[in-house]
Amino acid sequence: MRAVRASTNPLLSDRDVAFLLYEVHDAPGLLELPAFAEHSRETFDLFLTSVRRLAREALFPTYRAMDAEPPSFREGRIRVHPAMRSLYPQLVELGLLNATRAREVGGQQLPLTVFSLASAYLMAANLSAYGWLGLTSGAAHLLEAFGSPELKDTFMARMYRGEWTGTMALTEPQAGSSLADVQTRASAAADGTWRLSGTKIFISGGDNDFAENVVHMTLARIEGAPAGTRGLSLFAVPRLRPEEGRLVDNDVQVAGAIHKIGYRGLPSLVLSYGERGDCRGWLVGPPHRGLSLMFQMMNEARIMVGLNGVATASVAYHEALAYAQERTQGRTLTERDATAPQVPLLQHADVRRMLLRQKAIVEGGLSLLVATSRLADLATHGDTPADRERAALLLELLTPVAKTFPAEKGFEANALAVQVHGGYGYSSEYPVEAWLRDQKLNSIHEGTSGIQSLDLLGRKVMAGSGAALRVFQEEVGRTLARARRAGVEAAWCDALQRSVDEVVALTHELGMKLMEGDADGVLRHSAHYLELFSLVAVGWQWLAQACAARDALARGDADTGFYEGKLCAAQYWVHTELSRVPALVALCRSSEDSYAKMKPEWF
Repeated sequence: MRAVRASTNPLLSDRDVAFLLYEVHDAPGLLELPAFAEHSRETFDLFLTSVRRLAREALFPTYRAMDAEPPSFREGRIRVHPAMRSLYPQLVELGLLNATRAREVGGQQLPLTVFSLASAYLMAANLSAYGWLGLTSGAAHLLEAFGSPELKDTFMARMYRGEWTGTMALTEPQAGSSLADVQTRASAAADGTWRLSGTKIFISGGDNDFAENVVHMTLARIEGAPAGTRGLSLFAVPRLRPEEGRLVDNDVQVAGAIHKIGYRGLPSLVLSYGERGDCRGWLVGPPHRGLSLMFQMMNEARIMVGLNGVATASVAYHEALAYAQERTQGRTLTERDATAPQVPLLQHADVRRMLLRQKAIVEGGLSLLVATSRLADLATHGDTPADRERAALLLELLTPVAKTFPAEKGFEANALAVQVHGGYGYSSEYPVEAWLRDQKLNSIHEGTSGIQSLDLLGRKVMAGSGAALRVFQEEVGRTLARARRAGVEAAWCDALQRSVDEVVALTHELGMKLMEGDADGVLRHSAHYLELFSLVAVGWQWLAQACAARDALARGDADTGFYEGKLCAAQYWVHTELSRVPALVALCRSSEDSYAKMKPEWF
């Protein structure tokens, strides 16, 4: 049995990308904003065409090799796969490091809405290769936003030019996700720099041999600073520091490499700062404000991880679809002739069930990420302060959802892609097993799903007396009104309306319990709350897609098969996923406490 040729995998559906940009999320409407006025649909399409070509012709063919031969740790340095030496310059040449940034820093001022869809192709092709780019871009943006002019000239400019790479160096062996326990220390030096000492762990892209230098955006505690997260400051700490016109060793050492199950082309490292007492860092922003500044990069990274999740599910879905179209096995249930020809897997109803679930997760999740990216564009570039504030509120609310849904449900989609391959699914002959490994990391990266659920329920939906939730309710209401006008099935509209009403009522009840001091009882079911909120948010996106599909069919658009497929996926989501909301609401409302009262010694 031959494998499906890699070149046949589109990574993402070009037709779906155009549908989301131009029929669902109104990317041309962004051209009315001054920040994007120099662009046009033609420049958007040209950018997408260039990126998808690079993804398909350069990144995707290297994925299997980079997964099979992860970076090695030798003589204190990391040696990456040789392919990165040619891939990274190609990514830089397209202007991807600062595509969304202002022209003053060499950017293209491209809407994140467009860039997110373009970058999803790269992620689907080879998410490890893209990881270097995403981390460097985020680190450089931190310096752009909060660094001094000297730091921008010294570090940011070289990072945006692709000469140096960047990382985010937050966690430590004893801290994990609890950043309040960060112990890396910083003390002032006479030359205006700071001396750092400590250990960082799980630092993605912390060293390489294809760029001249790497800059670690590092959280550390200035001597005498308050305990907890309030005492953290942000520093730019290069591997090599500039000194008298040359680069010298900055006493940042790779202490070890972590052998990951996925993302194997992007090393995760242990870094040691200041073993010789000579590690120097540059303060970024005010002292003791490090975590609040770092949230800019963390939130950007959460959107990036959400896109990684969608992209990883997408490439596996398309591989499974191609396999199901090509592989023949068995006969239909109504065929009694044992000598009749075998039929493609796609003829079997259960295979179509698995593929439709993957499609619903991938295309619903991608729509949610496009919606979130558009909110980021409006939060920064909206016409009025009120427009920007409204977009920022909804962006804050949806970020934990946009990060977690693609990772958690994307893993289900990837598992189904393996299942469609049957016996070949558990072999390494086909790449679906590698994408399954990759996907698992997305629910851990940039805050685990549990952390995201606590953030959503404990902070985001309650902030400002539920202001963001009211904006969400209003936006869903607008979509519902459009759907009813477009002739979308009333039952689907009613189901989404009921689900939103249930979420709002539940949130008010939980808010009252929080005010009464029952934080443990409320947050005990934060994971269930995030799940039900995600089902509703993606239901909102599927209804928006159903609107566009109904409008297109009413116009007599010739691409009927595409639009009918959208309507089938929307129907699937309403009947199989929104129908789960009442049970999850009841669980969040209940006093069910099995895992709270379970004592450690009982396990």
